[in-house]
Amino acid sequence: MQRLIKRLGRVDYEPTWRAMQALTDARGAGTPDELWVVEHPPVYTQGLAGKPEHLLCMSDIPVVQTDRGGQVTYHGPGQLVVYILIDFKRLNIGVRELVRRIEQSVIDMLAEQGITANGDVNAPGVYVDGAKIASLGLRIKNGAVYHGLSLNVDMDLTPFSWINPCGYEGLRVTQMKDLGVAKTVDEAADLLLPHLERHLSVEKETA
Repeated sequence: MQRLIKRLGRVDYEPTWRAMQALTDARGAGTPDELWVVEHPPVYTQGLAGKPEHLLCMSDIPVVQTDRGGQVTYHGPGQLVVYILIDFKRLNIGVRELVRRIEQSVIDMLAEQGITANGDVNAPGVYVDGAKIASLGLRIKNGAVYHGLSLNVDMDLTPFSWINPCGYEGLRVTQMKDLGVAKTVDEAADLLLPHLERHLSVEKETA
């Protein structure tokens, strides 16, 4: 089935989240999967298990309590966000495998740019020398996935220092620009989307 890619530009977080919920609630067997490519104005989002103590200091950046997994993270201009709205049942894989495939998409794209990155089975996301470059948070409802991933491209990383990113005290963050790869968010999306398409289109490999 054709997967729709929607480039929504810079949009506020909360209306985008509500639109994801609405699409997921309205899904039927024939509803196409969609990938939404966005940037957000500065915002902290707190996952379902989020603990307020991971927000280390107050600022004028709004905090939105959302329904994805995980703890607090930051979104802002210069960060690529891809929301993954897919029928999970069609893939015939488990949640851990889905997370691994999304992470691998980022790892493969970064490798093409000369950046060696890795996942961590105990802490979802993508890391370069221990510093987090991409975050991942999903919600699965009635067999459908929404929310997705964020990749730091060329942004002000300062607001990450005001939280424990993803609930990890002292976790360093990095971005493509600081690793010698200067791209716009749109250019990073062009590089990443083919890998996501590939990893999300293959059914479970059989031994």
